[in-house]
Amino acid sequence: MSTNKQRQVPAKGTRHRALTVVGVVLCIILIPVLAINITLIVKSYIHDEEVPSVGGYLPMIVMTDSMYPQIHSGDLIICRTTDAQTVKKGDVIAFFDPAGNGSSVVTHRVVKVVKKDGALSFRTRGDANNTADAELVPAENLVGTYVKRIPGAGNAAMFLQTVPGLIVCVILPLILLIGYDFIRRRRYEKKKAQDTDALLAELQALREEKSSPPPGKSGPENRASGRKS
Repeated sequence: MSTNKQRQVPAKGTRHRALTVVGVVLCIILIPVLAINITLIVKSYIHDEEVPSVGGYLPMIVMTDSMYPQIHSGDLIICRTTDAQTVKKGDVIAFFDPAGNGSSVVTHRVVKVVKKDGALSFRTRGDANNTADAELVPAENLVGTYVKRIPGAGNAAMFLQTVPGLIVCVILPLILLIGYDFIRRRRYEKKKAQDTDALLAELQALREEKSSPPPGKSGPENRASGRKS
């Protein structure tokens, strides 16, 4: 029996350690995601005329295939705020659409840098489009330059920005992790207390066994009363 217990204890300990590591990793991932998402949501409400950014980087969701095959609809792209003077032909830029409603952002490639009367602007075109965009993009409309894309993450990000998405993808997993850790600690403390009680009981039994006379032998008083006078 003792051998089986010795084999089971390390196995349980390993499982608990593995689950703890998984929990820590998930917390490391989910907490920043929650913080960044809340930051972006708050910024979008406070400065609704700007694209919310974190540390100079702008995550944006692609809604069309105008930049296919480099960028797909449903992707999450990361752009970086850039000085308009550094933009050159061939760069992919994000900009407020001069032909739009003033708040829509388009990500297209620069096909020509135009400088006229001291004003800087860009001729742009989507890689999947046959013609360039109808209007030049003024330098002040520049949002940032394209850095990289995360395939398909845009759809997930859209869901994550909703209240159900935050609850299902972030808040609920955190609550479950915290609840599991609490229950695990309570079980550990209970098991530890039981082991301590069992050890104390075993020590007490050993003390009683040591202090009692061996079976089959009489004590000194009994031996003295058995002598003849």
